Amino acid sequence: MTVEITDDTFEEVITSKKPVMIDFWAGWCAPCRVLSPIIDGVAKDVSGDAIVGKIDADKYDTGGRFGVRNIPTVLIFKDGQVVDRLVGLKQASEYKEALKKVI
Repeated sequence: MTVEITDDTFEEVITSKKPVMIDFWAGWCAPCRVLSPIIDGVAKDVSGDAIVGKIDADKYDTGGRFGVRNIPTVLIFKDGQVVDRLVGLKQASEYKEALKKVI
């Protein structure tokens, strides 16, 4: 299951002991809408081993802190640090492999 992330919950999520994958998206973004079920699938595949979340880039400012300039952008965090960045729409396998590298 994916976690809905806000500016207020962001720090708590990325400082988790588990790796974290965050999808920065917006409602008007067609590729973001295509990516959403892919991210949900990744969340199911790694349930318990990692946290997978989504943050609305239009509603919250957190993306700017990490140089998110295009959406969709997926960031992977380990120990509170960005360890991977996937920009644009990718194949489901690419998201799974990127996250499994840090689990």
